[in-house]
Amino acid sequence: MQADANRSADTHLHVFPLPAEWGIDLYLKDESVHPTGSLKHRLARSLFLYALANGWITEHTTVVEASSGSTAVSEAYFARLVGVDFVTVVPRSTSPEKIALIERYGGRCHFVDVPDEMYTEAERLSAKPNHHYMDQFTYAERATDWRGNNNIAESIFQQLELERYPVPEWIVMGAGTGGTSATIGRYLRYRRHRTGLAVVDPENSAFFPGWVTDTADYATGMPSRIEGIGRPRMEPSFVPSVIDLMIPVPDAASIAAARHLDTVMGLCAGGSTGTNLWGVWQLVARMRRNGTRGSVVTLICDGGERYRHSYYDDDWVAAQGMDLAPYTAALERFLTDGEWAPPA
Repeated sequence: MQADANRSADTHLHVFPLPAEWGIDLYLKDESVHPTGSLKHRLARSLFLYALANGWITEHTTVVEASSGSTAVSEAYFARLVGVDFVTVVPRSTSPEKIALIERYGGRCHFVDVPDEMYTEAERLSAKPNHHYMDQFTYAERATDWRGNNNIAESIFQQLELERYPVPEWIVMGAGTGGTSATIGRYLRYRRHRTGLAVVDPENSAFFPGWVTDTADYATGMPSRIEGIGRPRMEPSFVPSVIDLMIPVPDAASIAAARHLDTVMGLCAGGSTGTNLWGVWQLVARMRRNGTRGSVVTLICDGGERYRHSYYDDDWVAAQGMDLAPYTAALERFLTDGEWAPPA
């Protein structure tokens, strides 16, 4: 695993073209270039190292996970790397592209019709002899060293060292397990940076209302349509106290923003990247109103090729009852004349 990491360079930091007179720089850290194509590659590596160091995985272990897709893809990769079997419990609605990737790396998919049943089914499967439940939703915030060790926060600040605003005003990201937001939030406090952490949240997710109401067991019981982020319940790895701001984002806005990124920069990304960007535009608009100059950083979480059948399919979008046009128009108007007027 150490050799595998040594073969991988850091992920790219793209600059989004904003009007020069705004005095604001927007950076997109492209996590889609990891070997398994998403931000979850970092999480899966940390989870495997944590489990190996704790003695939970040996050469005879079958690793079990509950995942909506991308984490399972990355864990299947690392399971093959260390030579153990891997099975993941996934909702039947998981994109066929992700299922194909899991199987390409030698993993097996165990399907459930109700997303909330992932947890109990994974626990049931892992009760067998020589099985270990990786449980990303519990261990994500524990497995990563938030003080450094090339975590994503340290990487961001190292890459910004030579930029004109090396300490960003905001880092913007979504939450799936909550592990990455916990890592970034803790790192910001540990290094005493003034950077704010904003977490964006899609429809049906429990994170935003749970954060607003300070309810640790808040649950909606509904799955997110934006794969990789949003959860039907508050997860153990989600740490509300390190978050400075949460922004709810309509699903249509997420998809419109992802498609807009492809139009402007030729970077085809998944829906969670669009969620990030919709939150970014709100914060950039606020900075402009307040006359604040500085930088903002967000993540490209995974590539859009995994969602050709959904977010980039007009028929699928229409079947979901979503109208992207008002959100696309708001983005185009904002970048043309600086007026932020999102649909009501």
